[in-house]
Amino acid sequence: MLVVKKFGGTSVGSPERILNVARRCVEDYRKGYDVVVVLSAMGKTTDELIKLAHTVNNRPPKRELDMLMTTGEQVSVAMMAIAMDAMGVRAVSLNAFQVAMHTTSKYGSARLKRIDTDRIMHELEDRKIVLVTGFQGVNKYDDLTTLGRGGSDTTAVALAAALHADACEIYTDVDGVYTADPRHVPTARKLKEITYDEMLELATLGAGVLHNRSVEMAKKYGVVLVVRSSLNLSEGTVVKENAKMERMLISGVAVDKDADRISVIGLKDQPGVAFRLFDVLAKANVNVDMILQSIGRDGTKDISFTCSNGDMDDAVRAIEANRERLQYKEINFNEDVAKVSIVGAGMMTNPGVAAKMFEALYNEDININMISTSEIRVTVLIDEKDADRAANAVHDAFGLAE
Repeated sequence: MLVVKKFGGTSVGSPERILNVARRCVEDYRKGYDVVVVLSAMGKTTDELIKLAHTVNNRPPKRELDMLMTTGEQVSVAMMAIAMDAMGVRAVSLNAFQVAMHTTSKYGSARLKRIDTDRIMHELEDRKIVLVTGFQGVNKYDDLTTLGRGGSDTTAVALAAALHADACEIYTDVDGVYTADPRHVPTARKLKEITYDEMLELATLGAGVLHNRSVEMAKKYGVVLVVRSSLNLSEGTVVKENAKMERMLISGVAVDKDADRISVIGLKDQPGVAFRLFDVLAKANVNVDMILQSIGRDGTKDISFTCSNGDMDDAVRAIEANRERLQYKEINFNEDVAKVSIVGAGMMTNPGVAAKMFEALYNEDININMISTSEIRVTVLIDEKDADRAANAVHDAFGLAE
């Protein structure tokens, strides 16, 4: 049996926790399993490295930032191999270059293209635990790249798919997927199972348990995930194609405080304007989420959209650089906003779900700035100061409490 295990930064945040993870992995190894372990950087190392870079340059080159950030995971895998050696178990630490994890060349948010598994298989056949750096790859120039925050989850799923693993376990500091973030919604409860589609929506909308691209990849390759705690032995949550779970109308509430709103005011009310605006943003590699276009008046219209906080400066610069092409009157933005979303496959066959959500927000006197929907999701943009209160109100309104 081959098992891929991924441990997040909190799980390996100290020497004591590294030893704890080592013991859990060695336990499976001694049962006769082949064990591949993907690790994030220790604790807040990645944040500290980014902060360090900004002490010498407010806008560090993305290539060099990737070069810097990939050192964090190398510390983790080397420390884990050293810990396992102390337990009398043979282990080998490998970085993305040694494994040959090929990615695209977009520094900071590269995508995996393929993984060469020969080295890993050779080490497994030699009865070693293989420890692989998460979050990183190598591009066609032999430069180190990173997969975006949370990318270690994607590394683990990609390895599980490439190695045809029997299990892919994602260990974190919480013991599964909850109906909401229990740090902000005290009544949230753990789900036994959830579908890929629901988990993908929750991950995309701000639920920090899994990286959205890892869920996307798991669905594509049929990799069943188990999300569980590295700090206890609870069963966790299974993420798969079809979940039996108590077929609730709504499976979860997500909050994303990393959203910014940009409004482009006074665009000409004519065909092609929206295309030109979003073409400019696409060429600047800005991912856009919610979009709202006003009804044209006096020959002009306004378009508002949301993007992640990290993309806002690039978006504003790109729009301003194309002012002559876009012909708008002004641009403004708001960083003090948040997205609150409800997700659930049960929404497709139940009318009135959105109304129930809006009623819960109305009862709390919370104003809605923008609305976006899909078959299994309703998202609203509200003031950031109201986000936690909104999440609790909506969570209670749909009876998701413990």
